[in-house]
Amino acid sequence: MSTPHILSAEDIDRLARKRAGAKFGWYVHLTIYVLVNTGLFLGSSLMFGHGRYSLGPLLGWGIGVAFHGISVFVLGTGSAWRERMVQRERELIEASVRKP
Repeated sequence: MSTPHILSAEDIDRLARKRAGAKFGWYVHLTIYVLVNTGLFLGSSLMFGHGRYSLGPLLGWGIGVAFHGISVFVLGTGSAWRERMVQRERELIEASVRKP
């Protein structure tokens, strides 16, 4: 069995700052997405009448926001799924190194 990887206080702080920065970046991205698309919808409604808003920007950018969220919350450093994959790779590497 492998020994657990012990992080120093400095490593923990660095990782916590990295995770918080990634999450903050996604929240900023989502906020800008909502504000810009609300403005586009309202501007389009005022200029062209109700119901003339193109869904292209909303859907296209929305896909980007969704993938950004997946990269931060699902695949990012510290996610349970990613950590299990990293642990499995560590075990495979350690097993291959121990073989004579």
